[in-house]
This record gives sequence, structure tokens and C-alpha cells, in this order.
Amino acid sequence: MTPASDPATTTSLPIGSDADLAWLRHQVRQVAAELGFGLVQQTKLVTAASELARNTLVHGGGGQVRITPVANGPRRGLRLAFADSGPGIADVEQALADGYTSGGGLGMGLGGAKRLMDEFSVDSAPGRGTVVTVTAWIAGVPAPRPGEG
Repeated sequence: MTPASDPATTTSLPIGSDADLAWLRHQVRQVAAELGFGLVQQTKLVTAASELARNTLVHGGGGQVRITPVANGPRRGLRLAFADSGPGIADVEQALADGYTSGGGLGMGLGGAKRLMDEFSVDSAPGRGTVVTVTAWIAGVPAPRPGEG
């Protein structure tokens, strides 16, 4: 079942400079808070968004992000889709491996973002750019442990 999203609530932001990255982080945190994400989840979302936006800027030559609130029945979440028209990723599996870097970074960007999100997909090929889509779902209140009230 594909989660529903309302195109009217999708926000598209450019990724072309460090200033755009700062604005994107602010917008992701604001939307996540409005949707009811807790502080820890907001931080995970902003961290993943920051990593993916930096990749879009540095490796993809810039692009855009689409920020979309989503729902699947009673579940609510936030989907972020980062798109660029850069050189693409020749080996996505290798790019997801910790320590792999095509630049001067630590090689934690894609793999780290994947670990922070509930859903993660990469659509890329050499010569046609990259789209990385991540989704986080609002965590419910955990069930009480046995013996607790």
C-alpha cells in the first residue's frame, strides 16, 4: 500500500549553496515539529536531510528537495526526496558502504542517512543524476513493559 501524500502540502526547495542547506535544515525541523515528531526524531530527520542535501550539492552539482507530509492509515510521517542532475552513482551498494567516499569526507553520508530513516531508496545511474528518497514515521508511545502500569 502506497502512503498517501497531498501535493498541495509538498514544499520544494533549491539546493545550490550552503545558505540553501541551512534553510533546508530549518524547514525540515519546522515541518517535523508541526507533524508531531519528537525532538529525537526531529534531530534524526534534520541530520539525514543535512547529509543528503550536502551530497546533492557537492556530488550532484545542486538540485532540489521535496518535503512531503505522508500518511498510511493512522500513521503519519515525512518524506524527503533529494534530486540532482549530476553524474549519477555507478555502484549504489558501494556508495552505501561505511567508509566509502568519492570526495574528502568520512564516507558516512548515504549509509548514515539510511540508518536514521525508516525507509530509504536510491534511484541513480551514471549520466542521469540521482534521486534519494527517505521517509520517517512518527513513533508511537511504546507499550508499557510487563509489571508497569
